[in-house]
Amino acid sequence: MSKNNVKTYGLGELAQMYNPQLTNSAARKKLYVWMNRHPTLMSDLRKTGYEDKQRTFTPLQVSLIFDALGEP
Repeated sequence: MSKNNVKTYGLGELAQMYNPQLTNSAARKKLYVWMNRHPTLMSDLRKTGYEDKQRTFTPLQVSLIFDALGEP
């Protein structure tokens, strides 16, 4: 996926892209764990206006997630 194709994603949709074998709920929890364990991702996301338990990620936030965790 190129940076030009990054779009807004819902939390469940993005989580399932990373963990398609898990239920939606388990995939969301796992994505949160990965996001929180990354050394700089959460601070970078908060600079964009991210708030805990946010349900939708902006294209900029998705780009940061992809850069930190790799593309799904």
